[in-house]
Amino acid sequence: MENSESRPDTEELSVHECWKYLRSSSVGRVAVVSGDDPEIFPINYVPDEGTVIFRTGPGTKLDAVLAGQTIALEADGFNTYGTIAWSVIVKGHAEIVSVDEELQALAAMELSPWEPGAKDHLIRVTPAQMSGRRFVISPPSRWWPPRDS
Repeated sequence: MENSESRPDTEELSVHECWKYLRSSSVGRVAVVSGDDPEIFPINYVPDEGTVIFRTGPGTKLDAVLAGQTIALEADGFNTYGTIAWSVIVKGHAEIVSVDEELQALAAMELSPWEPGAKDHLIRVTPAQMSGRRFVISPPSRWWPPRDS
């Protein structure tokens, strides 16, 4: 299996570039540990002054935040032509946004939940680690064997 160190067309992103890409998207995944099992959930998010904010309701994500667990957030995307892809991972401490002024300011950011149900908790992830990479998307013929007709 190839890794990014052996691929000349894979580039590690700086923290500045990671933020640029996070601001270009609004959909990602959050990973938490529930019991002994990792759990991954789709989210929509908003970067906000060096942190990332998402909404959630009661359940696994909120339980992980209340337990003080480190969580991971991942977002991916690609350029308009579908030739260059990127992936950013944020690992950090999550907390409930509880200041009324912040809640009002964030409401203006239009961070609306997609899924029905109560999503009354805004969660702020403060990064402890951030990494990302950008790479050229290989044509399918390079990673998938041709099918017999």
